[in-house]
Amino acid sequence: MGISSDNVHGLVLAVSSSIFIGSSFIVKKKGLQKSGLNGTRAGAGGHSYLYEPWWWAGMITMIVGEVANFAAYAYAPAILVTPLGALSIIFSAVLAHFILEEKLHIFGVLGCVLCVVGSTSIVLHAPQEKNMESVKEVWNLATEPGFLVYTCIVVVLVVILILRYVPLYGHSHLIVYVGICSLMGSLTVMSVKALAIALKLTFSGMNQFIYFQTWLFTFVVVVCCLLQIDYLNKALDTFNTAVISPIYYVMFTSLTILASMIMFKDWDSQNASQIVTELCGFITILSGTFLLHKTKDMGSSEPIEPPVFTNQNPRTNFEASSSHLS
Repeated sequence: MGISSDNVHGLVLAVSSSIFIGSSFIVKKKGLQKSGLNGTRAGAGGHSYLYEPWWWAGMITMIVGEVANFAAYAYAPAILVTPLGALSIIFSAVLAHFILEEKLHIFGVLGCVLCVVGSTSIVLHAPQEKNMESVKEVWNLATEPGFLVYTCIVVVLVVILILRYVPLYGHSHLIVYVGICSLMGSLTVMSVKALAIALKLTFSGMNQFIYFQTWLFTFVVVVCCLLQIDYLNKALDTFNTAVISPIYYVMFTSLTILASMIMFKDWDSQNASQIVTELCGFITILSGTFLLHKTKDMGSSEPIEPPVFTNQNPRTNFEASSSHLS
């Protein structure tokens, strides 16, 4: 199946975005580490990182990547653009291995390869983007019952996570912070998609900023992005970068594809074999991220040797075991 010109543009922009975003994780982590030495850590609710140049360098790098990602959504469907975020995992994991000394095991390398293979499969079988004549068309899709229900479920889950689970489990369970970012991220992408289409039409001579829908989508993008940045900083400062990237990718991509299917109905124009191939590609990416996550600590520490008992006296054996553990 051939790749359309718009999809090629979206592909180039998405790959460029992954390079910048993957690098930004590392630069921001360096900034968070430095700021934690002189003030309250972000994971503890502090904002001293705002005075750290390294954090701002990482933030600028991420913004460049997000701008490229934003532009990609104007040309290609979310089902093509979003899974390519797997490439940012590769850059992030490799850079973390060399710069942050967060070791990447050989099976982690295999996980990166699987991500590339899965991404290639999705790129080759991605659906064609539907032509939109006005941002009002996107608004009509966003206000259909199916997507309204999805939006309500996401908002309720985010509120519950923030009010109930962040105070209790935020510092011990990565899924809390990443869950908030991923849920809001799926709504962000749909709004970004709408705003990108509005800008594309505006630049072609059809001003879309005369409609309130364009400004509403812009408001949603800003609010969701600020919320994601805050909780992503908390996650980065609390947990291993090599773990955050793949888990965030899996949750974010899964929810975004689900939201895109509900709102834009991307798969309506595809046959069964194309859909199955895309699903296989996505599952391959999930396998790669899972492998990268599960092998993150392999070979990074010395095995603990069991105590050697040379005496049959139970009390002596207990003392030997206690000495070993201490």
